[in-house]
This record gives sequence, C-alpha cells and structure tokens, in this order.
Amino acid sequence: MHRIRIGVLCLIMVFVFGISFEVVGKNIAYSEQNQEDMLVPMGVIVLKPDASIEQKKSPVEFNHSKHFLYDCRTCHHKWEGDAKIANCTTSKCHDQLKSPKKPTKYLSYTDKGIKYYKYAYHKNCIGCHKEIKIKRKKMEMSYTTKQTKLPKTGPTGCIECHPKE
Repeated sequence: MHRIRIGVLCLIMVFVFGISFEVVGKNIAYSEQNQEDMLVPMGVIVLKPDASIEQKKSPVEFNHSKHFLYDCRTCHHKWEGDAKIANCTTSKCHDQLKSPKKPTKYLSYTDKGIKYYKYAYHKNCIGCHKEIKIKRKKMEMSYTTKQTKLPKTGPTGCIECHPKE
C-alpha cells in the first residue's frame, strides 16, 4: 500500500513538472519569435534627409530609447503594429522631398496632412516638446516646494537639434 502511494505521488510530480516545462518552453519560443519579428532600435538614431537632398544643417541625433514612454504610433502614425516600420519619405506619408514654393512656418502648416518631410518632423518633434514645456511650466507653478525633480523637455531650437559641425 505504501509503494502504491509513492508511485502515485511520483506520477503526479512527473505530470506537474512535465506541464510546467512545456509551458515554460512555449513561453521561451514565443518571446524568441517576438524578438525576431519586432526589432526596436535602442540608443541614438541619426535622422537625416534622403541622399538626393542637399543638407543645409547637420543631422539630428535622436535618442529613441528616451521616447519609449510614448506609444509608437505617436510618431509612426501609419504603422499597423505587425509590419516593419517604413521611413516617412518612402512610405508615401511625407514623401515630398523638395520644399514647397511658398514656405510656410512649419508649426502652423496644416494642409490635410503634411507632405513635406521636414515640416512633418518639425511639427511632430518640436510641437510635442513645446507641449511638454507648457505642462512642465504649469507643474512648476503648482508646486510649493522644489523637492520634486520635473521631467526634462526636449529641444525646441534649431541649434539644439542641429549642432554646428
């Protein structure tokens, strides 16, 4: 009788461990699959215009990992979530490479979507940074003590993004 109990206990343990190893194996396989499908650039990405365009200012060093608290679609607004993210100028999104004949101030440019790539970048980046700056100013005004460290805002000036070489 004692041997039967030990045998049943051993079978139960084998069954439980077998299921747990199978689940762990599936999770590992799933996470490896996701890592292959979605590659998120870490660190600094250099943003520069198409090779066919003459650069007037230095390229922008964009710290991608500092922006991870935002939804990817904040910047990549046409991304469906399951495909590789395409460059704005090649995805028929902001594919106008030459400046419009009548330049418009980039932050007030609204024409049912911005076709000129430079306007799109500037409106998205500078516009967001200015919003953060306004929120930060309101937060500063509402605090009675200076103990809380407020989040830094991103650059809003030309030289801050395009340093002189």
